[in-house]
Amino acid sequence: MTRLLRNAIRTPDGTVLESRHRHDYKEYEDDNGWVYIVDGGLDYSRRMVNRNAPATELSLTEDDSHDDLRKFVTWGTYGKQQDEPLSYIAIADMETEHLEAVLDTQKYIYPQIRSLMEAELDHRDVW
Repeated sequence: MTRLLRNAIRTPDGTVLESRHRHDYKEYEDDNGWVYIVDGGLDYSRRMVNRNAPATELSLTEDDSHDDLRKFVTWGTYGKQQDEPLSYIAIADMETEHLEAVLDTQKYIYPQIRSLMEAELDHRDVW
C-alpha cells in the first residue's frame, strides 16, 4: 500500500481543503451550499463530498512523480528565526540548508516526507 504525501481536494468554487495530520479535520461550505470535508492527514483519507458537484482530488502518494511531489507537498515553517507566523512552503521552494536542517533536527517526521526531502536533495545533486 502506498503512503500519502498530500491529502487534499479542491471544491467546485476553487477552495483547497488539505488535512496535514491525523486529526486535522477540515470542513468548508462551498458556494453551491454543500459541505465538503477532508480528514486524516497522511494516515488515512476521509472525505465527504457531493456526488452531483464533485470535488477535484489533489492527493498525492509515493507513486506520483517526484516533479509533482516536490511542487505540491509542503512543510510548515516559522521562518529562520522562528519569529514568523506558521506558513507552508513547497519542498521544491525550500532552500537546501533548510532541507538539511529539517532532516538533521526533526525527530518526528513522517517517513514518506523524510524520503521525499532526501530525494529532493538527490535531485539537486547536493548529497
